[in-house]
Amino acid sequence: MFSEEVKSILPSCIEWRRTLHMYPELSFEEERTTDFLIEKMKEIPGIRMEKPCKTGVVAILKGSGTGRTIALRADIDALPIEEKTDLQFASKTSGVMHACGHDGHTAMQLAALSILAGNRDKLKGEARFIFQHAEELPPGGAAELEEKGVMKGVDEVYGLHLSSLFPTGAFGVRAGALTSATDRFDIKVIGKGGHSAYPESCVDPVVIAAEIISALQTIVSRSIKAVEPAVVSVCMINGGSAYNIIPGTVTITGSTRTFSKETRNKLPETIRRISESIAAAHGGSIEFSFSYGYASVMNDKALTANSRKLIEEAFGKDAVLDIDPLMPGEDFSALEKDCPGFFVELGAGSNGCTFPHHNSRYLMDEDALGYGIEYLVRLVRNRLS
Repeated sequence: MFSEEVKSILPSCIEWRRTLHMYPELSFEEERTTDFLIEKMKEIPGIRMEKPCKTGVVAILKGSGTGRTIALRADIDALPIEEKTDLQFASKTSGVMHACGHDGHTAMQLAALSILAGNRDKLKGEARFIFQHAEELPPGGAAELEEKGVMKGVDEVYGLHLSSLFPTGAFGVRAGALTSATDRFDIKVIGKGGHSAYPESCVDPVVIAAEIISALQTIVSRSIKAVEPAVVSVCMINGGSAYNIIPGTVTITGSTRTFSKETRNKLPETIRRISESIAAAHGGSIEFSFSYGYASVMNDKALTANSRKLIEEAFGKDAVLDIDPLMPGEDFSALEKDCPGFFVELGAGSNGCTFPHHNSRYLMDEDALGYGIEYLVRLVRNRLS
C-alpha cells in the first residue's frame, strides 16, 4: 500500500509529529515550531526557504524543467486547551494543545518534501510547501501570506486535514463548497440597572438577552430556505456582578455558518433587526457588530476529479468517501483567491481515536500519517510530471 520511500520516512514523521505535539504554540506565536521546521529543512538539499511573516515558513522546490507551479499547505498552530490525554508525548505547554491534528499535517508535509527533494530532477515546475501559521484565529495566517505574495504565480493549491469523523485511510472528497463561511456577531444589550427588589424601576438586560437568544433560533427555521444549510449559535453570554443587582448591560457573542453568499450577507441585518426590536420593546437598546471570518473552501471540479483518481489508484476505490459539506471553517479559502484549489479530509478516527477535534482528550490515529505522505508525494509528482 505504501511505497518503500514512504515506509522509510514514516518513523521520522511520527517522531516529528510527537515533538510538535509536545511543544504546541498558539496562533501567531509559533516561533519554536517555525525554528524546528527551519532546522529540519536545512538538512534537505535543493530547496529554498522563505519566511514572509513572523512565524511560519515556505519551502520552494524546483524541478529540472518548466511546468506549472503548485502550492501545498499545512497549518502549524495549536489551540488554547489544557490537554487531558495520557500520551507520553502530551503537551508540555500549560493551556495549549494540538487538538486539531495540525502537528500531523506539518509532519506529513515535511516528510513529503523530504522524499520529493530527493529526486527533484524528475519534476517539471515548482512546488511551494507552505507551513502556515494561525489557522485557528481570524483573520488567519493564510490571508496574511496571500497579502505577502506567497501565492503569486501559483496555478493550483492543495490542502489536507486529518479528521476523526472518518476511519483511518479513508479520504473525504467533495467538489464545490466543502466548508462553511464562519463569521462572528456581538450584541451588547443596554438596559437600566438597579436593585433586584425593584425590577419595575429597571430595564432588565438579562430578560432582554434571554428573549433575543430564543428569537435568534428562529432565523434558520423561518428566514432561510429549508434546503440550505446554515447555523446561528450563541456561544457566550456575560453580564451581572452580584446575585441581587440587575446589571446595566449584557453581552451576547456567537457565530454563524453559511454556504451561500446571499445568506451570509443577509444574516447581519436579520440578527440586528431581531435584537434591536426586542430590546426596544422592553425600553432598552443594543450595540451590534458583525465580523466576517473565513469564506467557504471551494474545491475545483477538475482538481477534485484528478485527486479522486489519484487516491483510487493508490488505495482503491473504497478509500474515497463522498462527503457532505462541513460546518467548520477553514482559512485555506484565502489561498484560493487567485487560483483553483482542492482540499481533502483524511480519516484518522480508528484505533480508539473517537474524541472530536478541539477536545482536551482528542487523539489522532498515527496510522493515518502514511496515507497522507503517500497522497502528497503522488499528488506533486502527478501535477509536476
